[in-house]
Amino acid sequence: MSAPAPPRPIPASGVTTVRVRYVECDPQGVAHHSSYLAWLEEGRTQLLRDAGVSYAAVEEAGLFLVVAKLELRYRAPARYDDVLEIRTTIVGGGRARVDHAYEAVVLERAGETPTGTPIVEASSTLACIGRDGRPTAMPEWLAPV
Repeated sequence: MSAPAPPRPIPASGVTTVRVRYVECDPQGVAHHSSYLAWLEEGRTQLLRDAGVSYAAVEEAGLFLVVAKLELRYRAPARYDDVLEIRTTIVGGGRARVDHAYEAVVLERAGETPTGTPIVEASSTLACIGRDGRPTAMPEWLAPV
């Protein structure tokens, strides 16, 4: 089974909005560092959705994009009930990998006027593997140019 080609090209960049949930925070209302990982993943998978294909469909076809490298630089805390904008950009890759850059900024924070200053900057490399766990080439429509 081959991965379904989307009806539109995968965008090189996109924006996703998330609200920091209470469960993602410590008792002081500061988002736990691990919460950022899920927000970055949401940004990546939204790029596929914007092209008209789901990550679930890619997996059903036997292709898996696994995190091979992930770096985050925390610049300021996210807080409970903040509205964040996650900016995701495809910055490179190859036949069996794709590289992303991310930036998260606060759009809304109770009692403050957000400055748009990044609170986290990140990068990731995803490797494409098959059901057997071995590296495999991505379909042409998925591989970055």
